[in-house]
Amino acid sequence: MDSPFEVLGVDPDADEAAVDRAYRRRVIETHPDQGGSVRAFRRVKTAYERIQAGYEPEESAPVEPTADESADAGDSDETEPAAEPDPTVDPDVGSRVEYLDYEVAVDQGWSLSDPELFDRAAAADLPTHVYGRFLAQPDETLLEAAEERGFAWPFACRGGACANCAVLVYDGELATPNDHILDDDLGERGFRLSCIASPVSAVLQVVFNVKHVPELEELLLPADRFDRRHR
Repeated sequence: MDSPFEVLGVDPDADEAAVDRAYRRRVIETHPDQGGSVRAFRRVKTAYERIQAGYEPEESAPVEPTADESADAGDSDETEPAAEPDPTVDPDVGSRVEYLDYEVAVDQGWSLSDPELFDRAAAADLPTHVYGRFLAQPDETLLEAAEERGFAWPFACRGGACANCAVLVYDGELATPNDHILDDDLGERGFRLSCIASPVSAVLQVVFNVKHVPELEELLLPADRFDRRHR
Protein backbone atom coordinates (compact mmCIF):
# COMPACT_ATOMS: atom_id res chain seq x y z
CA MET A 1 0.00 0.00 0.00
CA ASP A 2 1.35 3.45 -0.92
CA SER A 3 2.03 5.75 2.00
CA PRO A 4 -0.22 8.83 2.27
CA PHE A 5 2.80 10.98 1.41
CA GLU A 6 3.21 9.08 -1.87
CA VAL A 7 -0.49 9.52 -2.63
CA LEU A 8 -0.16 13.29 -2.22
CA GLY A 9 3.22 13.40 -3.95
CA VAL A 10 5.18 14.99 -1.10
CA ASP A 11 8.23 13.98 0.94
CA PRO A 12 7.63 12.43 4.38
CA ASP A 13 9.40 15.40 5.97
CA ALA A 14 7.25 17.99 4.17
CA ASP A 15 5.87 20.71 6.42
CA GLU A 16 2.17 21.31 6.99
CA ALA A 17 1.94 24.08 4.39
CA ALA A 18 3.47 21.84 1.71
CA VAL A 19 1.08 19.02 2.58
CA ASP A 20 -1.90 21.39 2.38
CA ARG A 21 -0.77 22.67 -1.05
CA ALA A 22 -0.27 19.13 -2.32
CA TYR A 23 -3.69 18.08 -1.05
CA ARG A 24 -5.42 20.97 -2.76
CA ARG A 25 -3.62 20.15 -6.02
CA ARG A 26 -4.39 16.43 -5.88
CA VAL A 27 -8.06 17.00 -5.00
CA ILE A 28 -8.49 18.91 -8.25
CA GLU A 29 -6.47 16.40 -10.28
CA THR A 30 -8.48 13.41 -9.06
CA HIS A 31 -11.92 14.99 -8.92
CA PRO A 32 -14.42 12.92 -10.98
CA ASP A 33 -15.59 16.06 -12.78
CA GLN A 34 -12.00 16.72 -13.84
CA GLY A 35 -11.48 13.32 -15.43
CA GLY A 36 -10.51 11.54 -12.21
CA SER A 37 -12.45 8.88 -10.35
CA VAL A 38 -14.39 8.58 -7.12
CA ARG A 39 -11.88 5.97 -5.91
CA ALA A 40 -8.86 8.21 -6.56
CA PHE A 41 -10.60 11.23 -5.04
CA ARG A 42 -11.42 9.34 -1.84
CA ARG A 43 -7.89 7.93 -1.73
CA VAL A 44 -6.45 11.45 -1.71
CA LYS A 45 -8.83 12.58 1.05
CA THR A 46 -7.97 9.52 3.16
CA ALA A 47 -4.24 10.12 2.67
CA TYR A 48 -4.55 13.72 3.83
CA GLU A 49 -6.59 12.72 6.87
CA ARG A 50 -4.01 10.05 7.82
CA ILE A 51 -1.20 12.60 7.70
CA GLN A 52 -3.22 15.08 9.76
CA ALA A 53 -3.84 12.30 12.31
CA GLY A 54 -0.09 11.87 12.80
CA TYR A 55 0.89 9.15 10.33
CA GLU A 56 4.50 8.00 10.68
CA PRO A 57 6.30 6.69 7.55
CA GLU A 58 7.38 3.49 9.28
CA GLU A 59 3.91 2.51 10.48
CA SER A 60 2.55 -0.76 9.17
CA ALA A 61 -0.53 -0.95 7.01
CA PRO A 62 -3.72 -0.93 9.08
CA VAL A 63 -5.56 -4.20 9.50
CA GLU A 64 -9.19 -4.08 8.53
CA PRO A 65 -11.43 -5.20 11.42
CA THR A 66 -13.70 -8.19 10.98
CA ALA A 67 -17.45 -7.75 11.01
CA ASP A 68 -17.57 -9.04 14.61
CA GLU A 69 -14.81 -6.68 15.71
CA SER A 70 -16.62 -3.75 14.14
CA ALA A 71 -19.82 -4.71 15.89
CA ASP A 72 -18.05 -5.03 19.25
CA ALA A 73 -16.13 -1.77 18.89
CA GLY A 74 -19.02 0.25 20.21
CA ASP A 75 -18.91 -1.68 23.51
CA SER A 76 -15.24 -0.95 24.21
CA ASP A 77 -14.48 1.30 27.17
CA GLU A 78 -11.71 2.91 25.12
CA THR A 79 -13.99 4.03 22.30
CA GLU A 80 -14.64 7.75 22.25
CA PRO A 81 -18.35 8.54 21.98
CA ALA A 82 -19.44 10.19 18.76
CA ALA A 83 -20.19 13.90 18.97
CA GLU A 84 -23.85 14.47 19.68
CA PRO A 85 -25.74 16.75 17.27
CA ASP A 86 -27.80 19.62 18.57
CA PRO A 87 -30.65 17.95 20.54
CA THR A 88 -33.14 20.39 19.02
CA VAL A 89 -32.75 18.73 15.63
CA ASP A 90 -35.53 16.33 14.78
CA PRO A 91 -33.96 13.54 12.63
CA ASP A 92 -37.29 13.12 10.87
CA VAL A 93 -37.50 16.82 9.99
CA GLY A 94 -33.96 18.10 9.45
CA SER A 95 -32.75 21.70 9.60
CA ARG A 96 -34.62 24.70 8.29
CA VAL A 97 -32.07 26.76 6.36
CA GLU A 98 -32.52 30.45 5.59
CA TYR A 99 -29.96 31.73 3.09
CA LEU A 100 -28.78 35.04 1.62
CA ASP A 101 -26.35 35.74 -1.22
CA TYR A 102 -23.35 37.79 -0.09
CA GLU A 103 -23.29 39.81 -3.32
CA VAL A 104 -26.88 40.90 -2.76
CA ALA A 105 -26.07 41.99 0.79
CA VAL A 106 -23.16 44.07 -0.55
CA ASP A 107 -25.27 45.59 -3.33
CA GLN A 108 -27.93 46.55 -0.79
CA GLY A 109 -25.34 48.11 1.51
CA TRP A 110 -26.15 45.69 4.32
CA SER A 111 -23.55 44.78 6.93
CA LEU A 112 -22.92 41.12 7.75
CA SER A 113 -22.79 42.11 11.41
CA ASP A 114 -26.23 43.74 11.29
CA PRO A 115 -28.49 41.90 13.79
CA GLU A 116 -31.43 42.61 11.48
CA LEU A 117 -29.73 41.39 8.30
CA PHE A 118 -32.14 38.53 7.61
CA ASP A 119 -35.15 40.66 8.57
CA ARG A 120 -34.05 43.15 5.93
CA ALA A 121 -33.64 40.38 3.38
CA ALA A 122 -37.07 38.94 4.15
CA ALA A 123 -38.67 42.36 3.63
CA ALA A 124 -36.82 43.12 0.38
CA ASP A 125 -38.83 40.89 -2.00
CA LEU A 126 -35.69 39.20 -3.36
CA PRO A 127 -35.73 36.36 -5.93
CA THR A 128 -35.48 32.87 -4.45
CA HIS A 129 -32.04 32.10 -5.91
CA VAL A 130 -30.50 34.82 -3.69
CA TYR A 131 -32.72 34.67 -0.61
CA GLY A 132 -35.14 32.13 0.78
CA ARG A 133 -35.52 28.97 2.84
CA PHE A 134 -35.25 25.23 2.35
CA LEU A 135 -35.21 22.09 4.46
CA ALA A 136 -31.90 20.21 4.78
CA GLN A 137 -32.05 16.52 5.62
CA PRO A 138 -29.89 15.19 8.49
CA ASP A 139 -27.62 13.18 6.18
CA GLU A 140 -26.81 16.07 3.79
CA THR A 141 -24.00 18.58 3.71
CA LEU A 142 -25.21 22.15 3.30
CA LEU A 143 -23.99 22.25 -0.31
CA GLU A 144 -25.73 18.96 -1.13
CA ALA A 145 -28.93 20.22 0.46
CA ALA A 146 -28.86 23.41 -1.62
CA GLU A 147 -28.16 21.50 -4.84
CA GLU A 148 -30.90 18.95 -4.16
CA ARG A 149 -33.35 21.83 -3.95
CA GLY A 150 -32.21 23.27 -7.27
CA PHE A 151 -29.78 25.97 -6.14
CA ALA A 152 -26.41 26.49 -7.85
CA TRP A 153 -24.15 27.65 -5.03
CA PRO A 154 -20.45 28.22 -5.79
CA PHE A 155 -17.98 25.38 -5.25
CA ALA A 156 -14.81 23.96 -6.78
CA CYS A 157 -13.14 20.94 -5.16
CA ARG A 158 -16.02 19.55 -3.07
CA GLY A 159 -13.37 18.10 -0.77
CA GLY A 160 -12.75 20.84 1.78
CA ALA A 161 -9.54 21.93 0.06
CA CYS A 162 -10.55 25.47 -0.92
CA ALA A 163 -12.86 28.30 0.11
CA ASN A 164 -14.97 28.53 -3.06
CA CYS A 165 -17.98 27.03 -1.28
CA ALA A 166 -17.56 28.99 1.96
CA VAL A 167 -20.55 30.33 3.84
CA LEU A 168 -20.89 32.58 6.88
CA VAL A 169 -23.02 31.17 9.67
CA TYR A 170 -25.25 33.99 10.91
CA ASP A 171 -27.25 31.86 13.33
CA GLY A 172 -27.33 28.14 14.12
CA GLU A 173 -24.65 25.46 13.88
CA LEU A 174 -22.80 23.69 11.07
CA ALA A 175 -20.64 20.68 11.96
CA THR A 176 -17.40 20.69 9.96
CA PRO A 177 -15.08 17.65 10.14
CA ASN A 178 -11.42 17.78 9.05
CA ASP A 179 -11.37 21.46 8.09
CA HIS A 180 -7.71 22.39 7.67
CA ILE A 181 -8.26 25.23 5.20
CA LEU A 182 -9.92 27.96 7.26
CA ASP A 183 -7.71 29.25 10.07
CA ASP A 184 -8.92 29.66 13.65
CA ASP A 185 -9.76 33.33 13.17
CA LEU A 186 -12.03 32.64 10.20
CA GLY A 187 -13.63 29.75 12.04
CA GLU A 188 -14.34 31.87 15.10
CA ARG A 189 -15.92 34.49 12.87
CA GLY A 190 -18.38 31.89 11.59
CA PHE A 191 -16.97 30.90 8.20
CA ARG A 192 -17.55 27.27 7.20
CA LEU A 193 -17.08 25.12 4.08
CA SER A 194 -20.50 24.10 2.82
CA CYS A 195 -19.18 21.09 0.88
CA ILE A 196 -18.18 19.25 4.08
CA ALA A 197 -20.30 21.00 6.73
CA SER A 198 -23.66 19.60 7.82
CA PRO A 199 -26.45 21.48 9.61
CA VAL A 200 -26.81 20.32 13.23
CA SER A 201 -29.30 22.87 14.54
CA ALA A 202 -33.02 22.99 13.92
CA VAL A 203 -32.73 26.48 12.40
CA LEU A 204 -29.77 27.77 10.40
CA GLN A 205 -29.15 31.16 8.81
CA VAL A 206 -26.22 31.43 6.40
CA VAL A 207 -24.78 33.93 3.96
CA PHE A 208 -23.49 31.99 0.95
CA ASN A 209 -21.15 33.04 -1.86
CA VAL A 210 -18.78 34.66 0.64
CA LYS A 211 -15.77 33.59 -1.44
CA HIS A 212 -15.60 37.28 -2.42
CA VAL A 213 -14.67 38.27 1.14
CA PRO A 214 -11.05 39.54 0.84
CA GLU A 215 -9.70 37.23 3.57
CA LEU A 216 -10.75 34.18 1.55
CA GLU A 217 -9.25 35.16 -1.80
CA GLU A 218 -5.95 33.32 -1.29
CA LEU A 219 -7.87 30.15 -0.40
CA LEU A 220 -9.77 29.98 -3.69
CA LEU A 221 -9.18 27.52 -6.51
CA PRO A 222 -10.00 28.10 -10.19
CA ALA A 223 -13.57 26.87 -10.29
CA ASP A 224 -13.74 26.57 -14.10
CA ARG A 225 -16.99 24.84 -15.04
CA PHE A 226 -17.64 23.66 -11.47
CA ASP A 227 -18.36 27.11 -10.13
CA ARG A 228 -21.94 27.20 -11.31
CA ARG A 229 -23.99 30.30 -10.76
CA HIS A 230 -27.66 31.03 -11.33
CA ARG A 231 -28.25 32.55 -14.72
